Amino acid sequence: MTEATPRITAPYLEQFSHATVRILGKVRQLRGEQATIDAGGNIQVHLNRDAHLQLNHAVEIIGKVQNDLSVKVMASTDMGPEASIDFNAVDAVVDATHRYREIFYDKEQ
Repeated sequence: MTEATPRITAPYLEQFSHATVRILGKVRQLRGEQATIDAGGNIQVHLNRDAHLQLNHAVEIIGKVQNDLSVKVMASTDMGPEASIDFNAVDAVVDATHRYREIFYDKEQ
């Protein structure tokens, strides 16, 4: 079975230190091999060579949370202009997956 990638937003980063996670956010800043995304708060991400982010676009990131609560990107998907995503719905899904973990994740996780 593949590793689970819980959906999180910035407030959940501390709970998932050293874990692989999935984040949907808005690209706010690009600086070389780093970026800042807004996912219920700012998250610093360390990009890989395959990441091609665009400002003001939504992006889904699968990555590993580091000690400093930044995220090292393993994979990213550009989801298009941020206006095309209902981020209130995204936040509701994230909250539901944490409130009702037993529905979304195996008991071992």
